[in-house]
Parts: sequence; structure tokens; C-alpha cells
Amino acid sequence: MRIIFMGTPDFAVPTLTEIVANGHEVVAVYTRAPKPAGRGQEERKSPVHLAAENFGIPVFTPRSLKGAEEQGVFALHDADVAVVVAYGLLLPKPILDAPRNGCLNLHGSLLPRWRGAAPIQRAVMAGDPRTGVMVMQMDEGLDTGPVGLVDEMPIGPDMTSGELHDRMMLVGADLMVRALAALERGSLHFTPQAAEGATYASKIEKAEARIDWSRPARDVHNHIRGLSPFPGAWFEIELNGKPVRVKVLRSTLGEGSGPAGTVIGDDLTIACGQGAVRLISIQREGKGAMDAAAFLRGTGSLIGKAV
Repeated sequence: MRIIFMGTPDFAVPTLTEIVANGHEVVAVYTRAPKPAGRGQEERKSPVHLAAENFGIPVFTPRSLKGAEEQGVFALHDADVAVVVAYGLLLPKPILDAPRNGCLNLHGSLLPRWRGAAPIQRAVMAGDPRTGVMVMQMDEGLDTGPVGLVDEMPIGPDMTSGELHDRMMLVGADLMVRALAALERGSLHFTPQAAEGATYASKIEKAEARIDWSRPARDVHNHIRGLSPFPGAWFEIELNGKPVRVKVLRSTLGEGSGPAGTVIGDDLTIACGQGAVRLISIQREGKGAMDAAAFLRGTGSLIGKAV
């Protein structure tokens, strides 16, 4: 089939790769425009942009798809279907309607739960035991279209959003290829989403990242793993008379109790409002990631210290 692929981050690259590997003709790739990054603020192309160039596929980076000119260019691709994976721009109705079979979106949740920008992180932060990837027919709503295929998966009790992301992007790539094969056979059927149970996965804000130790231990643990590796949940601790920011990359539920936000164990167990959390992997400001033992070798015992 003639396919327009629309995506931007690493999450979308395996799907593009699998579509190409399965012999489909990707006539155009749409991705977000390059952005200044790094110390030199040089423009950096998105992961999908780089992958498309490696495949020799024409790349388009419009700032918006609301204008008649961009919509006309899109229609001229004469696509059978558009595949959308974490693209990052609103698709107006003329874009949704241009491909003969509309636009298929790969979404990382069990819709209607966690519509929106950060479904993977929000599912982990909420302590959901299961999630999945879905292929959905896009409409003008926010992740409201009918669902064609779904692949469910468990969320382990200590799994981070980064680990779930990496699993989802591979499972999702396979799911989309299967959906395209079914579409080509005329056997891809869509089911409307449930009317109840919708939740919104809002974008992660920086202000959310600071750890609130007054919450129950399970909530704190879910918060940490939901924000790992990015943007990273953090706390501050005073070392050598100065406050030092520490990002937590991995944790597990610990044992013991004490005043919330107090170190209660030489394995870097910290008391919460109820229960405790043991920190396993952390990153001190300006340093690389390290395990708790390595951190404590540089600080000595912190028992009784407030964070």
C-alpha cells in the first residue's frame, strides 16, 4: 500500500522500520521540524527524520497542517492510509480525510483510559497493573476514534516507564504491521471505545517531579518509576552544608517506618507517610547514575537525615 508515515520520537522508529521491511511503499514521512539542542544550539533532526533519510524517503516538516497549501501537498501523495505514531501535531479534518482509508494511530494505552500526551507515564504513576497498545482509526477528537487491534501487557510492580516504553514500541510496531495487513485484506474492523472510564494523560510538568515523602510508600514508588528515566523524580538532601538535588531512577518498596522524608536504613531506605521506599539507583546532580551503595560510600551513613 501507499502509506504516509507521521511520527517524531524514538517510539515511532520501529513502526516505520517494520512498515518498510514489510514491503509497503512509504511515499512521505511527516515529522516535527528540527529544533535547536545541545550547548551549540544546533538544529537536531528527530529520530524519525533520521530514519526516513536512511530509507531514502522524502521528509516533510511543516510547522502546522491547518493551511490549505500544506493540506494540498498532503493530498497529492495519493496515499491509501496514513500511519500516525507520536507525531505531535494536530491533524485537521482535511488531513484525516485525505488518505483513502483515513489515518491509523498507534496509541500506548487501553483506551479510553489514558487519552492524551503521556499515557505510558501516567499508567505507571497510577499503579495500573496492565496496559497495552492499540491501533485506532483517528477522528477529530483526542484519541476518541474506534479501535481496530489491541495487544495487552502487564506492568510489573517495579517496572519503570522507560522499560514499558521500550517494550511497547516493539509490540506496537508489530501490531501496526498486522493492522495494515488486515486493512489490505479488507478484514480490519473497528469497535467504538467504551463510553465510560475515560481518563486524560496530561503532559508531565516539571513541577510534578519533586518527590512528596508524605504520601504512602506505594504512591511514592509509583511516582518514581513513572518518571524514570525522564524527567526523573527527585529530592534534595543537605551534604557538606549544601543542598544537593538527587534524581531517583529506580526504587522498590522498603521496610520500616519513621518521620516522612527521613533516611531510616543504611541501604538508603526512606520513610514515607505510610511505609517506606528503598532507593536502588540514583543520580546526584552533575554526576552519572549509581547504585545506592556507591552513593553512600561517598557520603557515609545518612540515617536520621531528612530529605
